[in-house]
Amino acid sequence: MTVTGFLHPGAMGSTIGATCRGDRFWVGAGRSAASRFRADAAGLVDAGSLEQLAKRCDTIVSVCPPGEALAVARQVADTAFGGVYIDANAISPDSTARIGELFDRYVDGGIIGPPAERAGTTRMYLSGDQAAMVAPRWDGSVLDVRVIEGGVGAASAVKMLFAGWGKHNAALMLATNAVAEAYGVTDAIRGEWKISRPDFVAESEAAAERTSPKAWRFEGEMHEIADTFAAAGQPAEFHLAAAEVFRRMAGFKDPVEPVTLDDVVAALRDQR
Repeated sequence: MTVTGFLHPGAMGSTIGATCRGDRFWVGAGRSAASRFRADAAGLVDAGSLEQLAKRCDTIVSVCPPGEALAVARQVADTAFGGVYIDANAISPDSTARIGELFDRYVDGGIIGPPAERAGTTRMYLSGDQAAMVAPRWDGSVLDVRVIEGGVGAASAVKMLFAGWGKHNAALMLATNAVAEAYGVTDAIRGEWKISRPDFVAESEAAAERTSPKAWRFEGEMHEIADTFAAAGQPAEFHLAAAEVFRRMAGFKDPVEPVTLDDVVAALRDQR
């Protein structure tokens, strides 16, 4: 029987927990009511404390904002946890290697797609010596777990490359709309886009609604991607610029109503 702990069950992490076999725990102390609701819905049991979680579980999975990944790992390492630690956060290969040094048994992970609620939408890449051993926990679930070669850092590299393309493009698209508004040529450029790129405005509107609630997380992710590019000898500036775009959008966290393209353009211009 497998016993898996999850830190911390947000919108994504709760579904990673819900799709996992065996006994599943989390730590509710200090977490929000929303987190508790998600954990309960996912069937996760509150272990009471991080120390108790480390004692009960043979594997711990971390799914948290990128900027918190190292701190969370250190907290787990301080409990003398002896099981397998899976870091499934959006961090660079170098960052995951540093975290891996804290544990004797470590798996590098990277999640691509939305929360794992439907088959065919979400993949979790795993790499490292222990990856093949832990992957079967999700067999038969809607989460597609793929073990890849390359050792620690490979799964994170896949995540960084995928996110680096899609999220950078969204940031550039939104910034382009803000520049058009600044020069007073929004109507003119949209007229041109209708001719040469008919889907551009609709794609911009979708990017505004889709990325705004998560922009506060994406800023840190863009810095991790920038580090990934720099470590490979490629320019980091693409994603540093995207990080600034998402920083300006951080105020849209937990919106009451869908965020519009006009809302995002105003935020980007107000915080320049």
